[in-house]
Amino acid sequence: QVQLTESGGGLVQAGGSLRLSCAASGPTFSSYVMGWFRQAPGKERDFVAAITWIDGTNTYYADSVKGRSTISRDNAKNTLFLQMDNLTPEGTAVYYCAASLFEPGDFGAGGEYDDWGQGTQVTVSS
Repeated sequence: QVQLTESGGGLVQAGGSLRLSCAASGPTFSSYVMGWFRQAPGKERDFVAAITWIDGTNTYYADSVKGRSTISRDNAKNTLFLQMDNLTPEGTAVYYCAASLFEPGDFGAGGEYDDWGQGTQVTVSS
């Protein structure tokens, strides 16, 4: 099990950028597949991005953020990142990081992930 703590959320104007961080506890961070999800008020949780183990060469993005977001990881610092650029009001949501010890059959399925953080609020004003 890994403990996850998100940070970096806040209020930003449309067109702006934010960089979210997710600090993970435990020495085996590099063993986990990591993902970002978000949940807007009154809506279901949606997949945002995922990154595979160790060197993180395999990344996956939701169509809604592709080209505007970048997921990355620093295994030496046990930290996951999500750089979000050209944000739109539709990006307003609580953003969660998640960890999976095994490669998910579907990277976009929240049920494939074992551990979750508390979330960080992102608000994009128009």
